[in-house]
Amino acid sequence: MRIYTRTGDAGETGLIGGTRVGKDAPRLEVCGTVDELNAQLGAVRSRPLPEELDKHLARIQHELFEVGAELATPDRTTLGTGTVGPGHVAAMEQAIDDFTVTLTPLRQFILPGGTPASAGLHLARAICRRAERRLVTLAGREEENVSGRLLAYLNRLADFLFVAARAANADVKRPDVKWRGASNPAE
Repeated sequence: MRIYTRTGDAGETGLIGGTRVGKDAPRLEVCGTVDELNAQLGAVRSRPLPEELDKHLARIQHELFEVGAELATPDRTTLGTGTVGPGHVAAMEQAIDDFTVTLTPLRQFILPGGTPASAGLHLARAICRRAERRLVTLAGREEENVSGRLLAYLNRLADFLFVAARAANADVKRPDVKWRGASNPAE
């Protein structure tokens, strides 16, 4: 099987179901950002991580593939996509709660950083928030068929990635990078 088809050479691509859209269409913006997020999680997972955290990230990578499939399907009901739902959000919330109880409570803002894994997870969180913003834009278009479940999922995923970044630092006893504020640069 060839990896190239030449069908996208004029700036269009096919969605699941055969609809052709421009590669800069809002739906493709979300799909591409979710793909970028998944790639970033793959990069994070190439580094040493606590086993439990890696297990969650592996699950999330598979879920993001499902999110991408749903986003690439304008008519998800007819074509059978749309498998990420409330149970996935609940599982994410449970993971957030499980990791949070092991962390020192936050008393101030923190900056992305610490270990390479933590920095990578903070980057994944920022990419996730961009995917969420792109999804809000897509959902705001009347002609688009977008599930609110995906908004909840990406919102919770960004929260999880924040906690996961902190957990990656805590696992190796590296403190979070505390924000000092521009008015107190010497602190």
